[in-house]
Amino acid sequence: MKSVAAGVAASHPATARAGLQILQDGGTAADAAVAAVLATCVAETIFTGLGGGGFATYFEAATGEVTCLDFFVAAPGLDGDAEPGPMISVDVFFGGLPQVYSIGGASAAVPGVPAGCGEVHRRWGRLPWAEVVAPAFALAKTGVPTPEAHARTLDACAPALAYGEGAPIYTPNGRRLQGGELLFHPGLATALEALAVVGPSIFYTGDFAPVMVDAVRAAGGSLGRRDLAEYRVLETHVDRAALNGYQVRARHDLNRVVDTIGALPADLSRPGRTLGLAEALRDQGRQRVGDTTNVSVVDAEGNACVITTTLGLGSAVWLPGLGINLNSMLGEGELNFGDLRPGDRMPSNMCPLVVIDPAGRLAVAAGSAGASRIRTALIDTLLGVLVDDLDMAAATGRPRFHVVGDTVHAEAGYPVDELSALDEAGWKINQWPGLNHYFGGVTAVGQAGAAGDPRRAGVGLLL
Repeated sequence: MKSVAAGVAASHPATARAGLQILQDGGTAADAAVAAVLATCVAETIFTGLGGGGFATYFEAATGEVTCLDFFVAAPGLDGDAEPGPMISVDVFFGGLPQVYSIGGASAAVPGVPAGCGEVHRRWGRLPWAEVVAPAFALAKTGVPTPEAHARTLDACAPALAYGEGAPIYTPNGRRLQGGELLFHPGLATALEALAVVGPSIFYTGDFAPVMVDAVRAAGGSLGRRDLAEYRVLETHVDRAALNGYQVRARHDLNRVVDTIGALPADLSRPGRTLGLAEALRDQGRQRVGDTTNVSVVDAEGNACVITTTLGLGSAVWLPGLGINLNSMLGEGELNFGDLRPGDRMPSNMCPLVVIDPAGRLAVAAGSAGASRIRTALIDTLLGVLVDDLDMAAATGRPRFHVVGDTVHAEAGYPVDELSALDEAGWKINQWPGLNHYFGGVTAVGQAGAAGDPRRAGVGLLL
């Protein structure tokens, strides 16, 4: 079995280049992953941002230890001095159908991205913090071209992202940002420069904390100073499951990715696995847009760091003069079960993972965007690499299917014989006309190479 080459996989070329630059400068996988995540907060703000939250999975090559960190958003209200007002309803079109999302100050939960990046760097970083922030700061000063795949996602998300202060950014001159056009956030360079100098605490106990509280409360939210000051990154349990002789390790997510892998049929060869796979991947939940992105990094020592982050659709609460949109996670109905107490973490489908080969070495570092389709995208990619012997680009780019209730949604090009078998077994088949961002967005580095999902303009770069 071959070792994994050092590299970065991400859903934007600028994001991947930021991570690769840090690897070239002698940084660890953690350094490079943090640099890439901060770059997503400039280049991929349709999906994520400094006002969002996420999860990290780290593999330490020297010990084989896998650690999962939770820096997802937390429910506000610890201050107890403000009641949230009504949220703002917007219609977002997804799959051709309107869906109601809720944004505004009351949708904004306590963000975790700055704290999470700081904790990953503190535990496993090598380069100075300011050097890790530098690539994102450079991007923020100039803006970043928008990939066409991201612009297509914006078609669905514009009612939320382009609401209020987001309008001139995402719909300049009254039309949505086109592929190749510049995505630029005035003030974001100022925010990143301060982050580089002061560190993540500037968002929680420093100068940006009262700015955030005032902005949220002016928009009808309840987030307060205590919510920010008491926010902490958590270490969480690592699930594991066997897949064709390999060990998959990741956090326990809302959609149970690792549990599903453990329940896959014994016969994983094609086409025999199709019926069992469809049953294992059955999803009963409402399908949501899933504004999420992922970076996967492996360094020269074989350490891996995978980080998935999200903004929801964005609350349309912007920090004045700083170019930062806060998350709208409290407006995500399927994630807000009504029993969250102040300070509680919200649940999530995000599942950055690593795969360990039979010799105990890293085989794959991967994560995905796509809300409930994250599970589908990751499992299909792992089957492609670990069972079907595909290289990473072929595994992430091949057509997938996703199951909702009794319907199999299949991308164009999915094998006809397998779809026929599903049809004969009583499944309804909904054939999509091509590859689509609905089906997730995997970024992965492994023994089979590095690749980003073409559905999200992803790229994989090796050192």
